[in-house]
Amino acid sequence: MLWLKTFHILFVTSWFAGLFYLPRLYVNLAQENDAKTYETLLGMARRLYRFMAPLAILTLLTGLGLFLYYGIGKGQGWMHAKLTLVLILFAFHGVCGRYLRQFQQGQQTRSHVFFRWFNEIPVIVLLLVLILVVIKPF
Repeated sequence: MLWLKTFHILFVTSWFAGLFYLPRLYVNLAQENDAKTYETLLGMARRLYRFMAPLAILTLLTGLGLFLYYGIGKGQGWMHAKLTLVLILFAFHGVCGRYLRQFQQGQQTRSHVFFRWFNEIPVIVLLLVLILVVIKPF
């Protein structure tokens, strides 16, 4: 089980690196006027999103393995809250993909300020998950 936990932490950490950086690329894309630089940033965003997708799946699979092993017992309300936040993260990942398609099609109209705020969502969710997992407040 320790191997499964180790790989789960590795995949979560790697996936979060992408969840932190991809919206930052969107900030730069939203304010970029030079076509060549825009295409370079767009290529970086595409490659990062393709890199993140398998990490999200591996995070899900290892997390599912841990969940099946430990289960949810009485008094583990923190786990229900954590799983809700995990669903929010997967939705965030999907929204990142939608924004990437919009940038690729030249249809993205949101400002760099929006993406600066959007960039903070995974940080807040990670903090909440860590509090739930470590402190187990309920």
